[in-house]
Amino acid sequence: MAIIVNVDVMLAKRKMSVTELSERVGITMANMSILKTGKAKAVRFSTLEAICEALNCQPGDILEYRPDEETNK
Repeated sequence: MAIIVNVDVMLAKRKMSVTELSERVGITMANMSILKTGKAKAVRFSTLEAICEALNCQPGDILEYRPDEETNK
């Protein structure tokens, strides 16, 4: 997938647990885990905004675009 989710990186930088983030954002641990592992197919802007507020970061700190290997061939 070309979109990389860096929630785990920001959690480590902020020394925050996934449990604490999910509570602050107001989503279940299961949904946070799906997002964190990059298995989510979509994310609501309101959720992204809440994550950025909780982690004191920008959307670009959470989401990253990396071209697929196949695209570059």
